[in-house]
Amino acid sequence: MTATQSKGRIQINPGGSSPKALGSYSHAIQVGAIVFVAGQGCRDAKSGIEAGIIIDEAGKVTSYDIEVQTRGVIKNLETVLLAAGLTLADVIDATVFLKNMSDFEKYNKVWSEFFTSECPPARTTVGVADLPGRNYIEIKAIAQAKETKE
Repeated sequence: MTATQSKGRIQINPGGSSPKALGSYSHAIQVGAIVFVAGQGCRDAKSGIEAGIIIDEAGKVTSYDIEVQTRGVIKNLETVLLAAGLTLADVIDATVFLKNMSDFEKYNKVWSEFFTSECPPARTTVGVADLPGRNYIEIKAIAQAKETKE
């Protein structure tokens, strides 16, 4: 048992099925029946390239598709949740960071395709100046596990 586990914290990392973390953090941490999922971008786990972008010869993003990016983010969120034995239906709270608030309507439309239950999670959407990589959206979430992992 590690020192972190003795404090009741369990690290959840989905390995190669999820994009590698861009820093010193866990994809998720479980404490009791609550799973805290770090902010997920839309980077593909295999290629390392963000979904839904067009890049010029100099490597600069010339355009992006927020709907494709939102689907990529939710796919990455699902991957981390799956590693914890959970699904999107277990999400109880989400914080969404948008680089451009004019994308709200389009991202919200995609969101509603994935969160369809009678009791969708609580959600906060925040406009931000910038995001890591070539992401125009990032989502962090809190989910409720059915039982504590040992």
